[in-house]
Amino acid sequence: MATYSIGVDLGGTNLRAAAVDASGRMLDKVEGRTNFTEGREAVLGDMVAAIETLRALHGAAGLAGVGVSAPGFIRIRDGFITNCNHLPYLENFPIQDEIIRRLGAPVILENNANAAALGEKWFGAGREVDDLVLLTLGTGIGGGIICGGRVLRGYVGMAGELGHITVVPGGNPCGCGNRGCLERYASATAVSAMARLLQLGDELSAEDVHDLALTDSPAGEKAREIWRIVGESLGAALATLVNTFNFPLYLLSGGMLPAWHFFAPAMMHTLERRSFTYRATRDETRIAPALLDNEAGLYGAAYLAWGEGR
Repeated sequence: MATYSIGVDLGGTNLRAAAVDASGRMLDKVEGRTNFTEGREAVLGDMVAAIETLRALHGAAGLAGVGVSAPGFIRIRDGFITNCNHLPYLENFPIQDEIIRRLGAPVILENNANAAALGEKWFGAGREVDDLVLLTLGTGIGGGIICGGRVLRGYVGMAGELGHITVVPGGNPCGCGNRGCLERYASATAVSAMARLLQLGDELSAEDVHDLALTDSPAGEKAREIWRIVGESLGAALATLVNTFNFPLYLLSGGMLPAWHFFAPAMMHTLERRSFTYRATRDETRIAPALLDNEAGLYGAAYLAWGEGR
């Protein structure tokens, strides 16, 4: 009888795996660096070793399966990653089948933002709802959509690229080929770029800009203006999402959440101004920070093995 599953969170720099029981209790976790400079075989070897370590601790007979959360587009039917700049050596490689071959256990591959959204639904801020949207605010902006308790993946698995919603028509060019994407105005990369343009510093992180915004100084005023732009951009994107889905919950996660009190006022003002649906359902529509932080992807990946499935 299955008693636990294993979730793996594969990033461009870090690899984490956790054994999680059916109630969502994390039993054990292993962490390490992603040896991306050493190529595909090194990364696959590290992933399989982490899974085998946890399986040895908790027994092969009780393993329901393995979920793997990874960046990039996940082609669901084929079980491989495409358009992943952080892990180019896994591009179009049948990673799901290869891990299955090495482990002899069921494996499901999922996009990292989808897995994070599923984690929040299963054991985080979305436990009380079956429909939610998650925006992950990091170096870029990812998105996950849960509809009826299941990940909304689209035809080939590429739904939820919410960082590429247009918020400024004709705006800054984006690496995706579009202009004015949310990612160009509300990601950590965008915050650093705005700090450079405002001559606050050439190497400031989003955390640095948050710290500056706390100061009563001309630099602090400029930093607060950056967060206002972030908030307006997020509000415009949320207006599109609320108008499209009419879901009860929209979550934001990622390393920029400490600046919530700086960007949230402009975000909520813009959302209310731009979304008739939000104005009509304000008491039933919640915009909130996610709860699981960087553990969400691990929980969501582990949950895949319990049958959220295809």
